[in-house]
Amino acid sequence: MTEFDNIEVTEEELYDLAELYKIFGDSTRMKILFFLFETEEVSVGDLAESLNMTVSAISHQLKILKSSKLVKSRRDGKSALYSLDDEHVRTIIECGMEHIRES
Repeated sequence: MTEFDNIEVTEEELYDLAELYKIFGDSTRMKILFFLFETEEVSVGDLAESLNMTVSAISHQLKILKSSKLVKSRRDGKSALYSLDDEHVRTIIECGMEHIRES
């Protein structure tokens, strides 16, 4: 166990945190997250059309984002609608943008 500013952190937590930030290291995934940041819910097809990408490419990235708990989906008839998983994702994006704009 390591301690940073009185916060106890396990090696496993450090590994998981590093893995989370790796997900943000892909510009396609960031495009999807930014689109979802601005849109309440969207289908794969609409997302693909808006980002000028294939449905297959979007689906692949959404699977990664969903398994990382950054994106969630809900069924609407035959299609799935995607949105940011929770406010933490929005906060991470906002903090990151604030940080790079200060530099």
